[in-house]
Amino acid sequence: MSKTPPLDREAKRRLAVIRHVEEVTGNVAMSCRYFGISRQAYYIWYRRYQAEGTEGLRTRSKAPKHSPNATHVEVVGKIIYLRQNYHFGPEKIAMYLKRYTTSRSASRVCGGSSTGWTWAACRPHSDASATTADGNATRSSCPATAYRST
Repeated sequence: MSKTPPLDREAKRRLAVIRHVEEVTGNVAMSCRYFGISRQAYYIWYRRYQAEGTEGLRTRSKAPKHSPNATHVEVVGKIIYLRQNYHFGPEKIAMYLKRYTTSRSASRVCGGSSTGWTWAACRPHSDASATTADGNATRSSCPATAYRST
């Protein structure tokens, strides 16, 4: 048998306001003035109390359930990757993302771009692979290395 946890302080206060209206005054406006809350807040609590009982009076998260303007997970991953492996700062990361992203709503931010490289191929390169046998520098397949400071 699972026991419900006790009500938090705010839920107890909300229950006290509802009981004050029901048992003491019978007047919502007067009780709200007494407790220093708005009638709108009281009615929100009261509807939740009627629908869910005392569990409806618990404090709820104020975080949005959906955030349409949030940065895509792929972009966040790329930012973290560039920061950790190449030690790019905010300006270089912004320049990199602006140059190598095709569309804000693309499912693969860099994979289908006209450069032909994919994110999986963009890994740190050793210094030996950056030069040929005669000592000349070669162009890396990773566009991030173009911004790497030497």
